Amino acid sequence: YARIGGASPILGQTEIQASALEEALRGDGNTWRAFVCMRYWHPFTEQVVQQVRQFAPDQVVLLPLYPQFSTTTTASSVAAWQREIGRLKIPTTLVCCYPEERGFIDASAELVKAELEAIGGKARVLFSAHGLPEKVIKAGDPYQEQVERTAHAVAQRLGLADWAVCYQSRVG
Repeated sequence: YARIGGASPILGQTEIQASALEEALRGDGNTWRAFVCMRYWHPFTEQVVQQVRQFAPDQVVLLPLYPQFSTTTTASSVAAWQREIGRLKIPTTLVCCYPEERGFIDASAELVKAELEAIGGKARVLFSAHGLPEKVIKAGDPYQEQVERTAHAVAQRLGLADWAVCYQSRVG
């Protein structure tokens, strides 16, 4: 942590993304506000729902920053949101999963390309993802399949011949 500023960069990076989204939406005649909401750290769902209540929107668009859907991430985050905001009766739309969305794949490929160029271009590329219990996958969770589609799309975009998907936190 000392080398990256003493703390996780996730909140700061997410706030930068929220500001960029607001800027991109500005000027369409509507008033947009992007709220950052975390599942396991500040700002917690309960806090953000209070901010949304004060903003009083006509509608809410949930944009989870999980490109691949999982019952353990996207679904649990959306459920927490719905529990907290349910009584407000605000129409809500969910932008769900984008494992092969062109902009996401292009951005991911550019990051991999830059690293490959920095080391001379020849390397086996490992796409690392969080592991899930095998029973979750066997119960129909699409996460593993979507992670593999993302990795394949990035590898194809870059013309990679030597690549693989690996999983962290082996369980089951």
